This record gives sequence, C-alpha cells and structure tokens, in this order.
Amino acid sequence: MTFRYCPECGCTLVQRETAGKSVPYCESCQQFCFPVSLPCVICLVVNEYNEIALIKQTYATKNKVCIAGFIEQGETAEQAALREVKEETGLTPLSVRYISSYYYEKKDNLMLGFAAFVNKAEFHIQPDEVESAAWYSIDEARHELSKGVTGKDLLRDWLRE
Repeated sequence: MTFRYCPECGCTLVQRETAGKSVPYCESCQQFCFPVSLPCVICLVVNEYNEIALIKQTYATKNKVCIAGFIEQGETAEQAALREVKEETGLTPLSVRYISSYYYEKKDNLMLGFAAFVNKAEFHIQPDEVESAAWYSIDEARHELSKGVTGKDLLRDWLRE
C-alpha cells in the first residue's frame, strides 16, 4: 500500500528522493511515509498419505488454491498458519513448517509459505469464505495449482525438501 496522504496529519504527500528511490514524503511532519506491504501466510496442507488439501474460494478466483490469509496484529506467522488452516478447512494442524517466502505482485503482499501437516479428515468449511475443499494427489494438486502462482511455487519448494 502506497500512501497518498500522511497517516499522521493527513497532508498530501510529495515525492522525495532517498537512497536513490522516490518515496512519499510529508513536508508538514518532515518524514517519509514508506509503502507498507501486509504480511500473509500461505499453507500447503498435507495429510499422512501425502495428499494436498486445496480449496475453492467464494470471493476470488475460480481456481483451486492453497489456504492463505493475513497475519493478524500480535500474531506470529506460525500462529497465523495454524489459525488459517483451522478456519478455512476445519482441520487442526499437528504442526507447521516454514518453507519459503513469496512476493505476490497482484496484491503487493509478502507471503510466508508453510507446510501444515494434518490427519486426513472431513472438511468443515466456512461457506461465506470457502466454496469447496478436497484432497488431491501430488500430481493432481500440481495440475490444479498450475493456473496459480504462489501455491504452485510453494508445492514445488516443498517437494524439493
């Protein structure tokens, strides 16, 4: 998110050079207002049979995707990964392991990628957020995620481990 107005005083910002970059600057407060990128988690949910859980969201793409969401204030990335998996699938992760970070240009987000390990069980989805959820073999998941960006990269990186 790039600021157009100062978050402290509300004045219109101007562009000013610093460290070779043009950055919004408040002449009233005499401070730079650097762009903010909201951190997110993205989770590859894996069961004991090496099946991958993918969801179809009600509000976004028609593609199948990994579980993802924003890190809430006061929450660690690991806590956010555990919470998002539970909220979106109804499954309780046994553990989560950090895989890699990804930049999601479309929304200007830094996504921290995790593998979340669960026991295979029936999904209990939130119908206002998730349209459907299903288990896929690794090859099926690779095919389903081929239309996306970050989930495909997360699966690839997890498989390399």
